[in-house]
Amino acid sequence: MEQASTATAAVEPSTSETDFGVGGMTCASCVGRVERALKKIPGVRQASVNLATESVRVHWQADTGDAVAMSARLQRAVRDAGYEPRPLEAAEAEPATGWLGVPRDAWPVLLAALLSGPLALPMFGSLLGQHWMLPAWLQFALATPVQFWLGARFYRSAWHALKARSGNMELLVAIGTSAGWGLSSWLWWRAEAGEMPHLYFEGSALVITLVLLGKWLESRAKRQATEAIRALHALRPEVAHLLPDGIKREQLVDVPVAELLPGDRVLVRPGERVPADGELLQGSTQVDESMLTGEPMPVPKQPGDRLTGGSLNGDGAVELGVAAVGAQSVLNHIIALVQDAQAAKPPIQRLVDQVAAVFVPVVLVIALLTFCAWYFWQGAALEDALLPAVAVLVIACPCALGLATPAAIMAGTGVAAQHGILVQDAAALETACRIDTVAFDKTGTLTLGEPTLSALVAAPGVDEAGALQAAAALQRQSAHPLARAVVVAAEAVPDAQALTAQEVQAVPGRGSHGLVQDAHLHLGSLRWMEELGAGLGELSARAETLQNEGATVSALALQLPDGRFAPLALLAFADLPKPGAQIAVARLRARGLRLSMISGDNRGAAEAMARRLGLNPDAGEVLAEVLPGDKAARIVALKQDGHRVAMVGDGVNDAPALAAADVGIAMASARGGSDVAMHAAGITLMRGEPRLVAAALDISRRTVSKIRQNLFWAFAYNVAGIPLAALGYLDPVFAGAAMALSSVSVVGNALLLKRWQPEA
Repeated sequence: MEQASTATAAVEPSTSETDFGVGGMTCASCVGRVERALKKIPGVRQASVNLATESVRVHWQADTGDAVAMSARLQRAVRDAGYEPRPLEAAEAEPATGWLGVPRDAWPVLLAALLSGPLALPMFGSLLGQHWMLPAWLQFALATPVQFWLGARFYRSAWHALKARSGNMELLVAIGTSAGWGLSSWLWWRAEAGEMPHLYFEGSALVITLVLLGKWLESRAKRQATEAIRALHALRPEVAHLLPDGIKREQLVDVPVAELLPGDRVLVRPGERVPADGELLQGSTQVDESMLTGEPMPVPKQPGDRLTGGSLNGDGAVELGVAAVGAQSVLNHIIALVQDAQAAKPPIQRLVDQVAAVFVPVVLVIALLTFCAWYFWQGAALEDALLPAVAVLVIACPCALGLATPAAIMAGTGVAAQHGILVQDAAALETACRIDTVAFDKTGTLTLGEPTLSALVAAPGVDEAGALQAAAALQRQSAHPLARAVVVAAEAVPDAQALTAQEVQAVPGRGSHGLVQDAHLHLGSLRWMEELGAGLGELSARAETLQNEGATVSALALQLPDGRFAPLALLAFADLPKPGAQIAVARLRARGLRLSMISGDNRGAAEAMARRLGLNPDAGEVLAEVLPGDKAARIVALKQDGHRVAMVGDGVNDAPALAAADVGIAMASARGGSDVAMHAAGITLMRGEPRLVAAALDISRRTVSKIRQNLFWAFAYNVAGIPLAALGYLDPVFAGAAMALSSVSVVGNALLLKRWQPEA
């Protein structure tokens, strides 16, 4: 037996996780049977089967045994239940091409159509007034291979279901078509010589052909739904150009990407994909990172910038220092998140599983009652009583029921990932559509997260440009964010002459001082100026105004020979809103959502920023002076008021609030710490774009809407079809066509999500 490949990783200290493919599943009843078989194994905590991806995820106690032994027990349980464990790669692979260029999985459908086609001729001939009835022996010869050779899969699966004392789609098809074939054989056997009885071989053969066709179309549609995963896998290049000594390009060695190690130095040529995560060491280029962020515009890259494996290099040859490979890479992390979301079941699926568990037995009872009603109570002939019962069995196959939810989940999470929105679990997707309140962290989420010099106010008689260059000279060696803002502003002045400072000393928490062109200058907070006894003079009123507007204000002062200080300038710093923040707030408000901004800043600064963003502090939309540890408590308070809350954050200190919210939305940040936030959130935005929040809520709403539509149609086919079949209004052939159509329509409806685009 070919061993199924497994992916085992720690989920929590005492729990491990295993994934593998399962072949042979066809309907919601199969899903339930596999899950029940796996849950019977000692140590298994949870088993989740995805019909659309034909895969299973099992959580089990790590102390039950080693991973290899547990994997073997799980696969054996699946095989004993009548299904085929197989590698995940096989479950995802495209079907091989067979004879004459026809896909191998299409040949059974083609052969069944060729054999059953002549049997259907009399049906079309009767519409034209022609009698093209084939001899009974020829009908038998054409229908029997379809029934027992091409339809053997139905008998095998039905037998396993009976042994497990459960039912599935194949059991219904096998019983129904066998009844039609058996009735026809019996009528032919008991007919008088020369008599041409009315036979039903075409019914059983066409039903099997239509079911095979429906399953083939369904499998093609399911492969389209999993295109997102295959597209992500395809981003990984197979070969990297390794520099063995790290310097000489003429010694390039092509090695498999799987052999790269952190610290390796590789060459990335123009137009190639970056083989691994790392730092750009030499050269400059533009990189297409749309696979990561959904942003189509190329991003300029200079030495020292980060490169992500799988992104597309532009027109520059660059050298990359490898930092992360394999499971630690960003691309692998994205693939894992998408696979997790597609493997998980949303809460709405629980109802479907409960219905599927009793569906097939109920259908068998309805078919038996239908036969009895026609045969015993209506006094119909045996064949006239058998046909409605067969139609009930055929049309009631719960294929669409099992595909309704996973097909929509796969399509929705796949298209979201293509636009930089990673849904990490299906429960978050379902919950997000019911959100009525969105709470934002301020710094780094709605704002750039980096202070800029927003204003410089020189004292009377002081040259503003000279004051800026003098301040930059004091700050040039500092790594403080405010110091960097001063230096950046000074360097942006055209034709400015940079100054140098000597004897610079930093005073922690206050500022710095030093000599600039023999002048002893102090630059720091207003509190420090008060401690030094340096009054602001005519600048005091302006400093108060800037603070009321939410700016952080520092002062530049000259120390005179007698020890007194003369103010030279005020420097105001502000964190600017992100370009799309105001639009994001407006879009969410247009959806009727309640908005809130949580900030640790003082109330004046927080309210000033809120007004710039379009938030209303007077309506309670600003929560200011909130300590990092208290953010989660504010989210809990909103939930206790009856709101369904989504929290949007980007840093380490946002993780508790993200976990406390009904849905946590983590935003990737260049400031660092976003990895922790991503682990605490249910949805991750792969670029720091606030407008993606509205897009994430939109795709969740559309995906859940597709799930509900699919479930409606899946139930509607059965609710409407079973009574019509029982009353004799549906021929078994048309019932088979309707059953096949239900599965294809459900998956096709889910695939409409692939056309989704975030609002421009």
